[in-house]
Amino acid sequence: MMIDGEQQGGQPLTMSNLVKEVQMMTDKLKNEDDENYVSPYAHLEKAAVLQEARVFHDPNVVRENPRQCCTIIAQLLHLQNTGQVLNATESTDVFFGVTKLFMSDDASLRRMVYLFIKEMAESCDPSDVIIVTSCLTKDMTSDADLYRANALRVLAKIIDSAMLGAIERYVKQAMVDSSNQVSSAALVSASQLFKKSPENANVVKRWLSETQEAVGSTNPMVQFHALQLLYQLKSHDRLGVSKLVTQYSQRSLKSPMACVLLVRYTLKLIHDEYAEGKGIKESPLSKAGFEFLESSLRHKSELVVYEAARSICSLPGIEPQDLNQAVSVLQLSLSSPKPAVRFASMKTLAAVASAYPRSVAKCNEDLEALINDQNKSIG
Repeated sequence: MMIDGEQQGGQPLTMSNLVKEVQMMTDKLKNEDDENYVSPYAHLEKAAVLQEARVFHDPNVVRENPRQCCTIIAQLLHLQNTGQVLNATESTDVFFGVTKLFMSDDASLRRMVYLFIKEMAESCDPSDVIIVTSCLTKDMTSDADLYRANALRVLAKIIDSAMLGAIERYVKQAMVDSSNQVSSAALVSASQLFKKSPENANVVKRWLSETQEAVGSTNPMVQFHALQLLYQLKSHDRLGVSKLVTQYSQRSLKSPMACVLLVRYTLKLIHDEYAEGKGIKESPLSKAGFEFLESSLRHKSELVVYEAARSICSLPGIEPQDLNQAVSVLQLSLSSPKPAVRFASMKTLAAVASAYPRSVAKCNEDLEALINDQNKSIG
């Protein structure tokens, strides 16, 4: 018989014991659920899914039951990702069927179609890809921003340099579009096209004026993507990069992420100058870059402040006295309520301490206090 106020086994019924027992029961039930879970796509057969995919050719099903079409596309993607690859004939049939889904105005189905085309384009015959290019080009000129943005992303994935000229005008217009979603998608697509092949890169280099205009956007994400693309376009021109860094370091960019990029580009420029034997205080370009990094320590964004401090601490040939401001900023960050900021600051100070131990000596008490930090990665 269990005595009142005690658990079975003679342990007192305290709140901590009760919480432990509830936690054990929860973990046990969770493990049982995980063991009993069966994926709805576990027993899919390729032949059956391909048979179901024939409904793509039925206009009534496409318009009235888009959810069924979404499910079939998900099944086809699952087959592709689990190694049950479609052969050339099957890919062509399915790809052609998917083009019929563009007649539906359902947003969820259209997004699934975009995803399917991106995933399957590489495994299809190039002639099959041309089938969907016209549909995507039509979406790229539609009134719906969702369609325009996604169509741009998909086209950047599937077209080659020969087809890029046909859509160049649309992409350039989209880069400076009034819709931030469309503009950002166009800039990311241009960046991907630039990396894809030298032929594409030569075409994208002609979009310099649109890229520079997009850097002036008031939207943080558009400005970030535009600055990234602008650096790519000028990355092989040392003078162009130095002008870019000088120009935008004197302007106040509204996007914290764009400011982080600018800090990184400045750091690389100073490293390049040092590699040519020019010290931080000897080269006018390095001196201006260092002043920009120091001014970034007073930025209102925590992201930019840390990146600037980290960059200063990693400068080659820097004097210990030039580290004082950066170390002070990192010391303040050690007491940040955000674990990620505390961890990053601690890691950077540890790297500085190995080369300049005296500069970090004033942070010893703050670093020792982190031993008892609640976050295991820090303590």
